[in-house]
Amino acid sequence: MNISRRDFLKGTAAGALGLAASSLLSPVSAFAEGEKKAEELNIHQAMAGLNPQDYDFRDPDSDLAAIFSPWKFGGLSLSHRMVKSAAGSDTQKGSEEEAVEYYANFAKGGVEMVWVEDFLKFHDNFPSARATAIEDSHVKAVVDGVHKAGGYIGYQLSCMGRSFSGFDAATAPMYASAFAEHLTREEVKLVQEDFINGAKKMKDLGFDAVEINAAGNNIGQAFFSRQRNHRDDEYGPQSFENRARFVGEIITGIKEVCGKDFPVQVLINGIEENDIDIGQADLSTTVEENCKICKSLEEFGADSLHVRLGVFRMHVCQFASDLYFTGNGIIGTAANGTRFDFSRHFEGKLLANHDAYGMMLKVAQEIKQAVTIPVGTVTCMNPAHAPKFFNDAIKNGMCDFFIMNRPLTVDTEYVNKLREGRLDEIAPCTRCMHCHFDYDENGKTYEHCRVNAATQRAWHDQMPEGATPRPADGDKKVMVVGGGPAGMEAARIAAQRGYDVTLYEKNGMLGGLLTFANIIKGPHENLDDLKKYLIRQQELKGVKVVTGTEVTKDFIEKEAPDYVVLAVGGKRPALELASHGATTVISLDDIARTKIGEHVTIIGGNAQAVDTAQYLIAQGKHVTMVSPEDKDKLDKGQSSWVKQFTIPMLYANGMRLWPNASVKEIRDGEIVIDGETGCDIVIACETVIDARDMLPNKDMIDGLSIPAIAVGDCNLPFNIAEAIAAGNIAARNI
Repeated sequence: MNISRRDFLKGTAAGALGLAASSLLSPVSAFAEGEKKAEELNIHQAMAGLNPQDYDFRDPDSDLAAIFSPWKFGGLSLSHRMVKSAAGSDTQKGSEEEAVEYYANFAKGGVEMVWVEDFLKFHDNFPSARATAIEDSHVKAVVDGVHKAGGYIGYQLSCMGRSFSGFDAATAPMYASAFAEHLTREEVKLVQEDFINGAKKMKDLGFDAVEINAAGNNIGQAFFSRQRNHRDDEYGPQSFENRARFVGEIITGIKEVCGKDFPVQVLINGIEENDIDIGQADLSTTVEENCKICKSLEEFGADSLHVRLGVFRMHVCQFASDLYFTGNGIIGTAANGTRFDFSRHFEGKLLANHDAYGMMLKVAQEIKQAVTIPVGTVTCMNPAHAPKFFNDAIKNGMCDFFIMNRPLTVDTEYVNKLREGRLDEIAPCTRCMHCHFDYDENGKTYEHCRVNAATQRAWHDQMPEGATPRPADGDKKVMVVGGGPAGMEAARIAAQRGYDVTLYEKNGMLGGLLTFANIIKGPHENLDDLKKYLIRQQELKGVKVVTGTEVTKDFIEKEAPDYVVLAVGGKRPALELASHGATTVISLDDIARTKIGEHVTIIGGNAQAVDTAQYLIAQGKHVTMVSPEDKDKLDKGQSSWVKQFTIPMLYANGMRLWPNASVKEIRDGEIVIDGETGCDIVIACETVIDARDMLPNKDMIDGLSIPAIAVGDCNLPFNIAEAIAAGNIAARNI
């Protein structure tokens, strides 16, 4: 059995969860009038004082001179410090147009070094059954497309999930991977030969560089590690040169067949920690060890280093370590409900008080001081988010370049906009993780960006024209009703196409439910940034915005637009329970204006309900969840990766889920639950929060004489990602 990195991650996501849902929080409900400031409700201190965060590090006052300064990667000259990481190989499964556009758009947007994730059959000795044959791929067109757009392109070489004489990947338990001693001496040479020949194949295809993935569960990491290397020959752990020798000889071999000026980068775990049995890290590789190993790699001929987090269970956290920061006020949560103390775990060397932004910078700096070649690092490296913070990181020598993926995927024009100082025009990454091995409710792979609806949809059935919408089809007046994310996205795209667009919002502000969602979910997902971005887009695209006006069917008929997009949001089901004595029953919308008791029962199991439970637990509330659905539906609408951290954290902090259950009776200070137990369960409760699924709300366009479509929660309540996508697609089809 041979698995790729993406197959491995897909398997761990499905295996660890066993759940079938996918995206994120459907916004909750708008405040009646006026905007409550997030700080009135938000939790800016970690629960019990553990891992406190500084959310005030986002100083925009910076000239970005260090970020836009030149550097060299081997023989390549680059003018700025932002590099696209190796990700996106799934686009190769589609059309050539999709693959070329996906990668070339990064170069068009200003990225000068674009890495491609390993997906090709380059291993002759240990082939991957799931890889694509070079002759059957779009790779040559991709390489030519990036070059034509003015960028360099590199290929990541990896070897994960392969079987050797001492290791059978097909029967290995989850998270298990080959140890160095599982390879015979002959197999060591054969794997090295695969890497060296693979690099030559990539150079012949036109790639400008290669990266050796020697991190995570890749075989190169096994040789670096005292945990995975028990050999007694020259590749054993007896010296740092020995530990670096396996990868080092690959570097030397690549230089021999590709030329000494052909750039080779090595990806390593910059620092390791045990996320299975937290605290038992005696075999985790330290930064001090890595400094020695990296010095040896440099001596073997490496041109640069890419350092990331090293954990044993959640491979995804090696490059998306912000998942440890998902909990609003409960920072450091691992996927088993335990918590890291970042002041002590990882040797206390993570920069872990800025909501995961730049968390590997101190580690990168220590390694950089040990070598003379460039050092780059990953995890929320996002200069647009905190310009001075990231510019200072380069200026002060913490690293030489930033490895980025999600921010560039959300906005492929990121670098150009940043260079021109148009920070308010950059679409923000909300770190929801819908983009990475997500699943819909039926267990089908579902990988889309919450903010950039074209990602994984362009050149497919919903967007056959590609990422760029077609120009307007004649002169049309478009009315958009509702100023939430679905409505603002529909207005943005329709106006971009060239239509005359007017957006109506009944409240005095735009944003819809993003304001409330930002309060409940906290600052981590940048939902306030998303709201500001969408509002700014209305200005830039020339949308006429009318607030404080409630639209009716008669109003629409009187205005007589050519097309109507309804985006008024879903409606809450009527409350079926009444307050009694000391127990108050409220709708989810009323959290902001109601005193919440110490013992809280939430009715519903969707992402809104789960986010609310997390928000209240962080305040010290005792939360019970009563869901009318099966346990497998818990947190539906959330991304599969986020669930793996959120749900165990809730259970570990005492939340009790009653699935397939209902609240049978409200009493004075307590409630009665009726469910699968077959008997009544009485629990203490001062506040009942009704967070059941929202209902469609599209009556306004029923029977309308004007062509119209309902989008977002008013059509199909689910989450922010689907709301934005629905608005985008509807506007493309006008």
